[in-house]
Amino acid sequence: MSLTRINANIQALKSLNAFTAVNKKIEDSQTRLATGKRINSAGDDPAGYNLSRSLESRRRGLSTALDNVNNAKNVLTIAEGGYSNVMDILQTLKEKASQASDGTLNSTQRTALNDQVSALISEIDDIVSETTFNDASLIDGTFATTFQTGENATDSLSVTLLDSDSAALGINSISLSTQASATAALSAIDSAINTLATRTQDVGEYQARLNAKDATLSVAITNTESIRSTLEDADFAKEQVDLLKYNILQQTSLSSLAQANQAPNAVLSLFG
Repeated sequence: MSLTRINANIQALKSLNAFTAVNKKIEDSQTRLATGKRINSAGDDPAGYNLSRSLESRRRGLSTALDNVNNAKNVLTIAEGGYSNVMDILQTLKEKASQASDGTLNSTQRTALNDQVSALISEIDDIVSETTFNDASLIDGTFATTFQTGENATDSLSVTLLDSDSAALGINSISLSTQASATAALSAIDSAINTLATRTQDVGEYQARLNAKDATLSVAITNTESIRSTLEDADFAKEQVDLLKYNILQQTSLSSLAQANQAPNAVLSLFG
């Protein structure tokens, strides 16, 4: 390059190109610091953008599945509470039946016990009808659904909750009016307690599976977000160091451009 050829100041053009390039890098660093992301558009890293979007989609799917799992756990907690309340009444019924099975009671006492038992059986049916979630009855034998517990269509848990009203437990027609009927009622109540205990156990098994899915999803969400963050998020320390470097280069390239623009003035000395 000859400084005596002034129609094209190649040195100034090179300095201008360097100045433009460093300004673009400053802009990129400032954008990353402002957004907290290394990838702000597909052009920044096409492959990385595609992968980060896939990871974001997976994380959101997993997060929604975790919400579903928590909803399912809430449903089962309510159902377990209903079963537990019914179990408490069954234990009381057993006490009353045991008391009525004793031959020392008179008819008045048996009538009083029988009235108490009838009221408690009605309360069991009330509990069953009132144990609901989002307008759905849970323990009357009508609840059967599938919870979506993962990001894939096959990730699901089917739940069926069995009936626990007095008829289903076989105690709707028990009587304590005589010693013999009280003894028969005692046997029926024992059977009902065993039946309800099994149904409550089923709820516990569903809850154990949901707890395992909860833990698995939580770990998957954390790992997925960690990978996405490493790929997409900006390293603030690095960006701050780069920005300082680019600011220095901006000043030096601008100074070089000014000097290059002055160089052709030397040609004027040829005409002195």
